[in-house]
Amino acid sequence: MSNNTSLGFGSGVLIGTTSAGPLQFGTLQDVSVDFSFSVKSLMGQYQFPVAVARGAGKVSGKAKFANIDGPVLNTIFFGNTPTTGQKLWSYNEGATVGAASPYTATVANAATFDENLGVAYASSGLQLTPVASSPSAGQYSVVAGVYTFSSADAGKAVLITYSYTQSVLGSKAVIGNKLMGIAPTFQIDFYQTNPNVAGAQWSLRLYSCISSKLSLGSKLEDFTIPEMDFEAFANASNNIGEVNTAI
Repeated sequence: MSNNTSLGFGSGVLIGTTSAGPLQFGTLQDVSVDFSFSVKSLMGQYQFPVAVARGAGKVSGKAKFANIDGPVLNTIFFGNTPTTGQKLWSYNEGATVGAASPYTATVANAATFDENLGVAYASSGLQLTPVASSPSAGQYSVVAGVYTFSSADAGKAVLITYSYTQSVLGSKAVIGNKLMGIAPTFQIDFYQTNPNVAGAQWSLRLYSCISSKLSLGSKLEDFTIPEMDFEAFANASNNIGEVNTAI
């Protein structure tokens, strides 16, 4: 006979805890955890085994979540310490080349300019060519957010793409090239509730995990949903985790 108390519904809640503290996977889409074992069969002269034993085990899982969260990605997957601030893009920012010498256009975020990412003519979309200095027609040079063009391009409308920095919001961490074997370890906590029974829930805790894969894929007319794989292993007490259920 079924018991409605033991039901779980929805994507649940997933939290990864490192030495820096707990971090929730935001806008969780789905979570899967697989417990698998190899099985060894002892065969005799007959078609079916006379004994079966369980061999090596593996606990693996994956989570899909919509929040592209710097602390989650950096702390749990890359093992970095994020800092406040980030690089931002200004994509196809409209500008007009000066009508007189020195034929320049200054971007809106020149004070915190980071890197040039290309210039195109607004009328045709044709890309201009970057040069170190003294640009000819169809060329440009850039220093600290000030773009210089040829006199042949005077007064023309252009689209400028570049990156710039801001130090108040967001987070940033450099992805370093660590030695093999080094990976951040974290605890996974996953729980679901039963919307039809007050207080009914179940949860799974895996004491020690590492992440083996992070996927970031964009789609036309859809949201980017990062996906992170993880694998559990025994902690110092030789335990993998615990399951807590309503019955």
